Amino acid sequence: MAALSTLILLLCAARDVMPSSPHWKPTWPSYRVPVILPQSTLNLDKPQFDAEARLEVVSPCGPACHKSSPLPTYKEVKNYLSYETLYANGSLTETEVGIYILSNSGDGSRGRSRTKRQIYGYDSRFSIFGKDFLLNYPFSTSVKLSTGCTGTLVAEKHVLTAAHCIHDGKSYVKGAQKLRVGFLKPKQKDGSKGSNITNSAMPEKMKFQWIRVKRTHVPKGWIKGNANDIGMDYDYALLELKKPHKRKFMKIGVSPPARHLPGGRIHFSGYDNDRPGNLVYRFCDVKDETYDLLYQQCDAQPGASGSGVYVRMWKRQNHKWERKIIGIFSGHQWVDMNGTPQDFNVAVRITPLKYAQICYWIKGNYLDCREG
Repeated sequence: MAALSTLILLLCAARDVMPSSPHWKPTWPSYRVPVILPQSTLNLDKPQFDAEARLEVVSPCGPACHKSSPLPTYKEVKNYLSYETLYANGSLTETEVGIYILSNSGDGSRGRSRTKRQIYGYDSRFSIFGKDFLLNYPFSTSVKLSTGCTGTLVAEKHVLTAAHCIHDGKSYVKGAQKLRVGFLKPKQKDGSKGSNITNSAMPEKMKFQWIRVKRTHVPKGWIKGNANDIGMDYDYALLELKKPHKRKFMKIGVSPPARHLPGGRIHFSGYDNDRPGNLVYRFCDVKDETYDLLYQQCDAQPGASGSGVYVRMWKRQNHKWERKIIGIFSGHQWVDMNGTPQDFNVAVRITPLKYAQICYWIKGNYLDCREG
């Protein structure tokens, strides 16, 4: 009983504060974020890197299924938020974590048998052309993984992406040990270094410049391999690059309730497979949500998995508008809605617990992770 009470405290640790004025701006809520700290680390056997990279995840467990699932116990939450760290030399560790509250004073057969169409009616995606857009924020924060997915820059040396881009739930994918992150840059013409003359009728040709990944964090909630159930809630991973990327990045934030999102919409950009070499931007309304997932029908194709889902809201403390990553685009789901199949694209929400974990992976100090 005490464990359940503690869990409820954890789940309720985020208290969103929204203004009630009729002249309300969509404002970032204030959250009380829990603390997640490593307790012990064990060395594991080197992985085999024998899994095929999957660029999407399919699950028949929809909103009603997730909402009716029992809350995990405190022990289960600690286990799900413990994590594996894969290093560039192939070594692997497992870290168990502790979760603390500090006061302010101190089966997928149906989905697989159908065509995985991730386009809903008219294709509303926009290909982003020209370095004036591609190399500027927020589009410049989107990067490509060598396993075929997308990621988002969230710090000077860190990239947020989907766990299934690295690990299939049972094993690390081929190429994960030598994982690279690609940054889209203009091609130099005839070896010249900078010409101001461009043909406006033709989009400028771009290429990827690659940086190796130093280490990768994947939560055990995903590694358990239960992607058709609770595992999808933990489909996220953080990559640390071997050197800084020197680009502006997007901060992470705790996902507000869908009703508090500006226009109820989300945005993300990714490298969809059907438009090779193009960065593709889209936005759409959120259709439903659970504590851990956002259900929407943003047009997308495999390759966009791992894209950072973001919104732009008013930051009261800084008196300015600010974009933050509030989720990670995971993939496609067929859902049984009262006997009628319906499909959604799904994003993993950054909850207060996930924020605390990802922030600690980035900062290494929980004191820098108190505000979501």
